[in-house]
Order: sequence, then structure tokens, then C-alpha cells
Amino acid sequence: MAANKPKVKAFPPEDPAVYELYWTPTQTAVRAHPNVLQTQTFLGSLWHSSDPQSRISTTHPLTYADRFRIRRPGDGKFALGPHSDGGSLERWEDAEYARVYQSIFSGHWEQYDPYDARHRISANMDLYNGGGSCSTFRLFQGWLSISSTGPGEGTLRVNPILREATAYALLKPFFDSQNCLNLDSTFPGSVPGACQEYNTTWHPDLELDSTMVSVPRVEPGDYVAWHCDTMHAVDKEHKGTGASSVLYIPACAVTPGNIEFMKKQRKAALAYSPPPDFPGAGGPGELGFRGAVDWNALPADGLRAMGLGSKKWEITPEMSEGEKSVLQMGNEALFA
Repeated sequence: MAANKPKVKAFPPEDPAVYELYWTPTQTAVRAHPNVLQTQTFLGSLWHSSDPQSRISTTHPLTYADRFRIRRPGDGKFALGPHSDGGSLERWEDAEYARVYQSIFSGHWEQYDPYDARHRISANMDLYNGGGSCSTFRLFQGWLSISSTGPGEGTLRVNPILREATAYALLKPFFDSQNCLNLDSTFPGSVPGACQEYNTTWHPDLELDSTMVSVPRVEPGDYVAWHCDTMHAVDKEHKGTGASSVLYIPACAVTPGNIEFMKKQRKAALAYSPPPDFPGAGGPGELGFRGAVDWNALPADGLRAMGLGSKKWEITPEMSEGEKSVLQMGNEALFA
């Protein structure tokens, strides 16, 4: 990064923490590492679909290229409050997305299965094309630590009560005492084109001051993942003595929509351009940077997860019809 510093973009501009880099040798090598892919395969195994015809494969992870963070000691500006990614109003507004939570909306929240992918596959989680929104279906958000960081040192905080917290958030508009068309009161924390935000004023019953907990201390190489609906935040202030640094690496499944995204992302990768969901997409990005990644140096499985190379996914008899179908689709779209 030092060799290309004048060209590197980062934010916040006055004290950078997140760097607009996607294709550095370190980032691409980590994403393609067998241990990371194996971990993502395990995470995928926690998911299922209640419809065997669903076109999804959690057997083979896909790589979603993202940025990295270096948060310095004393920082109090890069302080993300409690929020959930995957859109905000979309959970109520998009018909297919709302079906993910149909047991909650029908009054049977105890039956809600957060790991049933059936209706997430075709859900539109980005109706408003929001800046920084993700247009793929991520099973888990995730990052890999490149520093030794503990609670209070600028790290991740999550609300681990997934089913109950999700039910509360989705039903909040229906039991709020205010009944008007103002989004801030009817759908508190929901802004078109942004993630879903939470705070103690809008969502007092979540008791966020006590239910948000820090992840344990991590060391370089530790991978941390959280369900795509999990409420999460970062420490308001980094009170540690060393940088809190992570590579953002979510876990993604093979779905029709994700295959289409891979076609766009691999084009960006080969051009060293920012991926489709990020600022500057289609621009020069890291083209011409010193020390750029050599795609031929990555292992075949890592390239395949990027939609690159020529190694196809194996289709086996024990797979569901939906999984066979989507892998065949992916083989034809990406590796033909």
C-alpha cells in the first residue's frame, strides 16, 4: 500500500480507517486460501432450504471482494452504531424478502428459521440502489483479523439473540404507538437506500446497552462471522494501544443472482477496477499499481470461488435437484 499511497482512497478522509482497495495480493491470497474456503463451506452447511427445488448451493462458497479496515488507537470517528445490513424497508416492501419472515408476520415468530434460504434467494435487498449496499445474498457477514484486538479496542459488537431480535424489529412498526406516514416514526431507523439502524430511543425494548456484546479477543488469522440479519456495531472508541485491522470477507452461496454478480465482479477483478457495489466501479481503480496481484498465482479452488479459471464445480448424485441445477448454471456461465 505504501508504494501506491498517493493513489489510494480511504475514509473518513481526515483520519482514514477503511481503504478502497480490493485486489491487493494479501486480500486475494486470503480469500483464496483453502482454510478460508473450508471455513465458509462449514458456515454454509448451517443453512438449508425448505424447498428442495431451490437453486442454491452452500457446498461451494463464492468470493465477494470487499475492502479492509485499519482503525488506529484513540479513534472515535469510525463508530458504527447498531445496524443490520441487507437493506431496511426492503424487508417489508419487497414481497419475496417479506416471505423470509412470513412466520413472524403471521404471528408465529417462534417458528421463524433464520437459516432457511428459500425466499432469500430471489429477494431484492437493494430496491433503492443505495451507496454501499450489497447486491448479493450473503449467508454471513465476516472478516479476518490481521491484528490482536480485544473488547473495547475498536472491534465488533453483536446482538446474539437472532430470532427474538429479528421478530421485534420487524413487528415494531405494527405495535408502535405512533400511527403516521413519517418513516422515522412508522419504520424507525429505516431509510431508503440504507441499512436498518437501531438505537435506544427508537427501539427501547431491545435494551441495546446490555444485549450488544463484544466478540472475544482475536489474533491474526482468526475469522469472525455473523448471520446476515444480525444486529452489529463497532466500539464507539478504540481504547487499545494497537491498530484494529481486519479484511472484510463475507460467506456467499451459489445462487442465480450471485452467479450474475460473479460475472460482473470477475470483469472488475481482471481490470483491477472496484467491484460493482463499490465507489468508482468501472473506473481504473488499482490498474497500474505496483505489486498488483498475479491472478495466475492463486490456487484453482480460490480462482473458482471468484468465477475465474477453468475448474468447474462437481455435481454429485446426493445433491438436491435445485443444487444440481444452479451448479450446472454456474459452470456454463462462468467456466464454459
